[in-house]
Amino acid sequence: MSLPVVVAVASGSPAARAGLLPGDQILSMDGQEPRDVIEYQLIADQEAFDVEVRRGGIEMSARVEREGFEPLGIEVDAALFDRVRTCDNHCAFCFIHQLPKGMRKSLYVRDDDYRLSFLYGNFTTLTRFSELDLDRVVSEGLSPLWVSIHATDPDVRASMLRNRRGATSLRWLRALLDNGVRVHGQIVVCPGVNDGEVLEASMAGIMDSYPELASVACVPLGVSRWNVESTMRPHSASEAAAVVDLVEEWQSLFVSAVGHPMVFASDEYYLQAGRPLPELASYGDVAQHENGVGMTRLFEAQFCGTAGGEDARPGGFFASVDGAPASGYRAPRLGKGRDDDTDWTPVELRESTSSRQAAVSVLTGAYAVEVIRPLVAAVRPDAEVIGVRNEYFGGNISVAGLLTGSDVSRVLSESPEGRRYLLPDVCLSGGVFLDGVAVADLPRPVEVIRTDGAALRRALATSPS
Repeated sequence: MSLPVVVAVASGSPAARAGLLPGDQILSMDGQEPRDVIEYQLIADQEAFDVEVRRGGIEMSARVEREGFEPLGIEVDAALFDRVRTCDNHCAFCFIHQLPKGMRKSLYVRDDDYRLSFLYGNFTTLTRFSELDLDRVVSEGLSPLWVSIHATDPDVRASMLRNRRGATSLRWLRALLDNGVRVHGQIVVCPGVNDGEVLEASMAGIMDSYPELASVACVPLGVSRWNVESTMRPHSASEAAAVVDLVEEWQSLFVSAVGHPMVFASDEYYLQAGRPLPELASYGDVAQHENGVGMTRLFEAQFCGTAGGEDARPGGFFASVDGAPASGYRAPRLGKGRDDDTDWTPVELRESTSSRQAAVSVLTGAYAVEVIRPLVAAVRPDAEVIGVRNEYFGGNISVAGLLTGSDVSRVLSESPEGRRYLLPDVCLSGGVFLDGVAVADLPRPVEVIRTDGAALRRALATSPS
């Protein structure tokens, strides 16, 4: 078990008043050794408690006293202080198995930890879930959780997960729902494996066995050029259309049976099938926008000012856990120096002649081009929208979140100087792309903007200088 390390202390906070400093290793809180940031939060919610820390090899204690509901005021370096529960499935469709060698080590970690599901909205298959886990989820109110279903047929699910426990682990889904835990599900649809009749059976299985689910997202299989599974392939346009038709048919049945649509097809299916996207209102609270469900309509509404302009990324509970570090998809986009209250951060690589009057180029993934282009044209006719082809991953990988520095560099090197280049922050973590290329290494100055419609519109209308 590793010790949580304090990485930041807010000025004037209870932690600061107690004398805690960045670099302190937390040994115990109120006499307990918290296993994760969830237990840490439960202890930190007390009005007063003792904390034991190690500083420079010396152990010392401090008394923390809070006034009212003020936050503790520290940030720790990890969400889990014991070991991450890794995935013991061997899914043929797992994207991590399709990553090339040489990327950051953290990208190859396959977690199947219900705590990360609660904190960050990560999906878990429940194949490593236990009675003790259920007791903790229920007693501590760890809700909502996010569960990968893939198929309700036990044999199909076990085959897809390549894990015999896949045939029985959905019993934990039933137990969670029985105990009032809110659960969102997903089905990664693989052509010829769990689409067609199998997907139809899964819809019926959900209605019969799990009607209390909050939502279910049907998302397409992502296949990179590094894929070695011969049975895994992208959907054809007709197969994408078939998924849309099936989902929309079952939405009507779910509305009649449980009062809401329940199941949704991701935006990629509609775009690939050439079908118009449903209206934003049909997605309810757009809970699965991170899965690409309703993300396009939400972006349009933000751009047009008919929806909140805030960054829509956060999921799970991490944002409201005092001290929980952002992780993965929610990690700081530019690292030190980024003011998260601003919409963009200019990254000047050399003296730039771009100005408010300069023409603008918006960089994005190939899927989003036809969505963003008419929006941009309405407010900046001189602007262009560039769909960056993902040659690094290849295959059908076309979303902005998987853009790499090498591909963005290729496009920028072929583009003229003197323009303003806008880059969505969703493709970055700490100012670095998935392939390790830093923003500072790009061949043109760029402005990294928050990945929401309102931020894009403001960036088009104003200059950060």
